[in-house]
Amino acid sequence: MQILALIVRLISGLNWLVGQVLSWLALGCVLVCFTVVVQRYAFSTSTLWMQDLYVWLGGAMFTGVAGFALLRNDHVRVDVFYRPAPVRRKAIADLIGVLIFLLPYVYVVWTYGYPAVARSWGYYEGSANIGGMPGLFILKSFILVFAVLVGLQGLAMAARAILVLAGREELLPAHLRYERQGSEHHAGEIA
Repeated sequence: MQILALIVRLISGLNWLVGQVLSWLALGCVLVCFTVVVQRYAFSTSTLWMQDLYVWLGGAMFTGVAGFALLRNDHVRVDVFYRPAPVRRKAIADLIGVLIFLLPYVYVVWTYGYPAVARSWGYYEGSANIGGMPGLFILKSFILVFAVLVGLQGLAMAARAILVLAGREELLPAHLRYERQGSEHHAGEIA
């Protein structure tokens, strides 16, 4: 069980770090977009590679931070049922959801994404726009980054659920445990 807790901590730490780093791309995206708008409306000019850049920054950010969002429970969920549920029921729902939905989805993304990414790297694909940015192959690689980080976080969720079902959730730090609602709070569990 200690190994499962270590796996949860390591994967969650990786996704937290990636999320902290890649979330700065949002600022870059806004600054580049602002620059494009100022160029267009104030100076009646436009740079195609900059238009590519803010779209690519946004794409890299959203695919790269998906595992971080899963760590933070920021993905869409039917909270009307999940949030008030007891911790054991949340763990069962997460374990089933990861095994039946998330991991097969990640497998499909990897299986169909890998050939496209490999092909793109094979000829160092650039923007389809004349004068656009080179390096589209790097952006396409974020499809695989997405699959790996979300898949790893799914494994961390499954491991956390197993720890809960085995009655060993205390092996995890408080920030990686399930949120408890209402009457489920006990004095010994708040630490």
